[in-house]
Amino acid sequence: MTTFEQVDMARGQVFGEVAETYEVARPGYADALVAEVLAYADLGERAAVEVGAGTGKATVPFAALGTPMVCVEPDPRMAEVLRRNTSGYPGVRVHTGGFEDWRPGCRRFGLLFAATSWHWVDPERRWDLAHDALAPGGAVALFWNPQGVRDAELHAALAEVDGHHGIDHAPHAELASSYGDVPGHWAGLPGWPEEECRRDGRFTDLRAVRYRQDLHYDTDRYLGHLASLSRYRVLPPERREQVLADTRRVLDAHGGGIETELFSDLFLARVAEAS
Repeated sequence: MTTFEQVDMARGQVFGEVAETYEVARPGYADALVAEVLAYADLGERAAVEVGAGTGKATVPFAALGTPMVCVEPDPRMAEVLRRNTSGYPGVRVHTGGFEDWRPGCRRFGLLFAATSWHWVDPERRWDLAHDALAPGGAVALFWNPQGVRDAELHAALAEVDGHHGIDHAPHAELASSYGDVPGHWAGLPGWPEEECRRDGRFTDLRAVRYRQDLHYDTDRYLGHLASLSRYRVLPPERREQVLADTRRVLDAHGGGIETELFSDLFLARVAEAS
């Protein structure tokens, strides 16, 4: 087993521990983003495959628009919630297992999408796997939901807590004003895939789109959001509880919640047609 596979397996077990919290606390994806992906993919009769579907935060809005899809989710506890959330959509099938081990067989898909999960896929193999799963002209849609804090004073107070506990890259680590106008302009978050995709050379029609929305969390929901993140899940339980308790004190002292700006950044590409 490679080092990547060992790390990925350990991380894959982290989210399932809090599958229900993940479902309630994590933000969803903009309706306009879903519409943009489907317009770009122009699926027709073809189906989609979702990589790292989790509990279905992105799956459900695609399924609600009638998209048939196969959802690949490595953690069985997350997959259980995903099956429940998609039980009303007969076009959705759930495969429990890693994307690296999943095989499309003879079927080729019109769309492969990953919602805040592409960075978990083996970087040495992910573009090969995407290419193998897609029909000529098939679309890739990769998107993330980074956030920025609006209140500079609250941002500074939370930074003190994170520094004391050695937490890095928390959702509140950046001010909303620090994000540029270009999709993928992130600080300390998983790498934007455009350069990697260009180097691969088998994809064309590369595009990037950003959506913004204001998002308010009350204290309990925000702590649930933090508790669902891998950087908090991997902490020893006592240390994790102390970090969350200190974060609660800061939030309660600043009005009992947090105002953020949610940036839904979307990357699109398609498999080049054979010449």
